[in-house]
Order: sequence, then structure tokens, then C-alpha cells
Amino acid sequence: MGREKYGMNGLLPSRVETIDEQADRVLAQVDELADAYNQHRFLMSIYSTNRTLFFNAISRDVKKLLPVIYTPTIAEAVKKFSQHYFNPKDAVYLSVNEPDQIEQVLKNGAADLSEVKLMVITDGEGVLGIGDWGINGAAISIGKLAVYTVAAGLDPSEVLPIVIDAGTNNQALLDAPSYLGLKEQRVHGEEYLHYIDQFVQTAARLFPNVLFHWEDFGREHADVILNTYRQTLCTFNDDIQGTGIMMVAALNSVVKVTEAPLSEHTVLIFGAGTAGIGIADTIYSELVNKGLEAEEAKKRIVLYDRYGLIHSEQKELTSGQKRYAVDKDSLASIPGNLLETIHLIKPTVLIGCSGQTDAFSEEVVKAMQTHTNRPAIFPISNPSELAEAKAEDIIKWTDGNGLVVTGSPTEPIVYKGVTYQIGQANNALLYPGLGQGLIITRAHHVTDGILLAAAHSVNEMLDLSKPGEALLPDVSKLREVSKLVATAVITKAVEDKVSRVPIKEPAEAVEESIWEPVYKSV
Repeated sequence: MGREKYGMNGLLPSRVETIDEQADRVLAQVDELADAYNQHRFLMSIYSTNRTLFFNAISRDVKKLLPVIYTPTIAEAVKKFSQHYFNPKDAVYLSVNEPDQIEQVLKNGAADLSEVKLMVITDGEGVLGIGDWGINGAAISIGKLAVYTVAAGLDPSEVLPIVIDAGTNNQALLDAPSYLGLKEQRVHGEEYLHYIDQFVQTAARLFPNVLFHWEDFGREHADVILNTYRQTLCTFNDDIQGTGIMMVAALNSVVKVTEAPLSEHTVLIFGAGTAGIGIADTIYSELVNKGLEAEEAKKRIVLYDRYGLIHSEQKELTSGQKRYAVDKDSLASIPGNLLETIHLIKPTVLIGCSGQTDAFSEEVVKAMQTHTNRPAIFPISNPSELAEAKAEDIIKWTDGNGLVVTGSPTEPIVYKGVTYQIGQANNALLYPGLGQGLIITRAHHVTDGILLAAAHSVNEMLDLSKPGEALLPDVSKLREVSKLVATAVITKAVEDKVSRVPIKEPAEAVEESIWEPVYKSV
């Protein structure tokens, strides 16, 4: 009947499959492919032609397929985006050289959508841990939105991936014949920020209920953009805020396991870029939320970058780094390396977001244990080859006492008869539910209270009394966690009076908003 209606008789084989049968066929073909990148390419070809089938197939094995459609495989997809480009309909591309075209381009991109409720925007300058990849960062915006739908059931006809082409400083891209972006050095500073403002004002006018999700912007601009609009628009930066929220969620688990309040922990953050400052800011907010005075809260957070321990006498510090710079006069000496810093500061938590492979050596890890029996060590840099340490090594070096969170998926580790489940600081456990709650409430802006409510909800389903239990939920529980996060976000948005929609039953509102990947009757 459907084939007749659409003039498709004879254009397809005789057998008519259900969506379940089609999804089984897709997954069987995925299994035939030799590596994750080719699996990614195949799945994204399905995404481009039949999104309902794509999401139905992914939902059948989220734990297996999420790393294929997003991190860590997405890093290779970014690098090869221009080289293997095949579908012009998957994202919207804005050029800084054509500010007069912003409105028309956005209208073109939204033409086939029912309503634009969410945009994931990137300029590709700070992609994951792999740097400036220009418009190849489109793979990130597309992939991120796919995760929103997989995890929280956002309707794919209500989201728009945006790529801002501001040039690139990646010489390999500038020299590559296949590169599809502007072949010129990046625009920076006032000219760039003026263009961003034109984009923001136009998008907010065209799509009054939209959530701006900023992704993988460079250190120079990410913080500025977020702080410019965070009080006046519903806006969120996953690199700055999302990673910080996940670290607070992991620290809440550390608090339960160690039975020591967060105010008694000292956090050393190895890597003081966009993610590192975002982590510091969110932990600071949590410490203040728990009753610590502002100055005392700052003393509980220490930053370390390529120049060493960040202190007050260093030059050319960013505004974020200045907030947490240790008073040089309070130091007996300036430590010469990470090991000396650990002995001086005596942190109980070590977070790695530097992209420096194997920076957490056996000596460094064992130094962490000299002043706390259960050191929390989180090598969260992505992709996995950039991680500061391997979870298996940390467990071994601490004789099973290390509390570990990684940035990429890690198989369970058996050590001395105990199976250690390693939690992944996968922001996919956070941002889909956060976005879902913000979209449902049409929140005026995102308060710090909303972010902390999201952090507190991530771990609600964990039983941390079990030996070897992960500090964060498994990604196989993505949908359940997203519902918890969305419900907490709605509750807090109403409490903070930023919801523009009256909502009496947050959990019901979440259930009613979920889009299911099934075919409609024809």
C-alpha cells in the first residue's frame, strides 16, 4: 500500500521488512566491517538517508555503538571529514566572510525542520584533544546531536548542527586539496566576536526557543562567548561546563566511598585550558554550594599546565587561570615538575585533561597515595591514546585502592580477585538530559543551580557499597540516566524561576517529550 502511494512499486525488492528487521540488517553489516572508523562511515550513511532507522539500530546496543558514532571514533572522522565528504544536507555552514548571509543560511538549514529547539555550534578550533580541524569539526556537531537523540530522545527534526567557518591555523588542512573550508588563517579577536554576536542575535530572533550548545571552540574564545550570553540566553558550553559537571558527579562518588566531605579534598587539575578551567569553576561552585567560603573553596583547587604549577607571579595567565593561581608567597618553593607539586600540595584528587600521554607515571600515582589511602585519579583526556594514564596501571600501582575515572571506554579490570568497573567521564551521560530539561522548560538561561542539580542526579542509580563499583554510570544506562538528569534540571529550573513553561510533574514531562525511532503509518 505504502509503495503504491509513493510510486515505488518495482523500485525495491519484493520483501517488505519491518523496522526491526531493517535494524537487524544494519547491525549485521556493521559487524562485518573490520574497524570502528568504517563502521562509523557506514552508520552515518544510514543517518544521512534514514534517521529513524539509524536511531532504532543504535538504540539496540548503545554501549557498543556509542563509541563508534562518537568518541573515540569521531576523532578519526573529524580528520577525514573533507576527504570523505559525501552528504551536503547534514549541517549548516556559516562563513565569517559573509555576515550578511547569516539569516538566509539559517533559514535554509531550518527549512525542512518542524522547529529548531537545539543547535550544536562549533568552529572546529579545539576539537577534542586533537586541535584545530576547521570545518571538519562538522562531524562533532552532527555526532553530538545524534547522541542527544540516542540518550534523551530528542526529535531529530528539531535540531540543527552549525559550523562557523572562521578559517584554520592547521597548515596541513590549508595545504590539502580535499579541505572544504576557507583556506585562510583563522579570524580572531574583535572581528570574530562581532560575527558571533551577529549570529547569536539572528538565531535567537529566528528560533526564540532554541538552546545554544557551544562545542570545541578554542581557549581564546570559548569562555568569552559563554560569559557574554549565559545570563541572557539559554546557552551551554559542553567543554567548559559539561566536563566540569561530570567531574563533580565523579567527586560526589569519591565523597561517598572515602566518607570524607568534598571540603576536605584538594583537587589538582593537570591541564589548565578550556576544560581544566571549566572543571575548576564547577568544583568551586559545588564547594561554595556545600558551605565553604569563596576564598577557602579556591584554595582547594590547584592548576598545573605546561609551565608548571600556576601561581600568582606567572605572566600571561588567562582570566580563568588567575582565579585559581596559588599565592606565590604561600609556597616554600616553586615545584619543578608534577611529582614535586604533588608532594608540595598533597592533593587527594588528580584530574588529567592535558592530552599528555602517560603523564601520570607510576611514580606520580604512588606519590598520590603517600597522603591518602584512596587517591582519586581521573585521566580523562580524549581520545584514548592521549590519556595521562591507563586505568589498569593505576589500579595495579595503588594495589586496588585508586578511584579511577577515564575519558574513553575501559574494559573491567580484574585485580586480586576483585573486578573493577571503570567509570567513563562521558559527557553523554550529562548533556542530553540537561538539554532535554532546558528545552522542555524553555529556560530563560542556565543557572549554576541547574548545572549542580544535573551533577547530583547523574549517580542516583549507583550502589557504591559494592567493591569495584564504577564512580559513574555505565553508558548502557544512558536513557535512564538522561531521564534522571532531565527531571532534576526541570525541577531546579522551576525552583530558580527561569522556566518559561508551568510544569507540575517533571518526570511526566520528560516521558511525554521523548521521540521514538519508529515508522509512522502511511
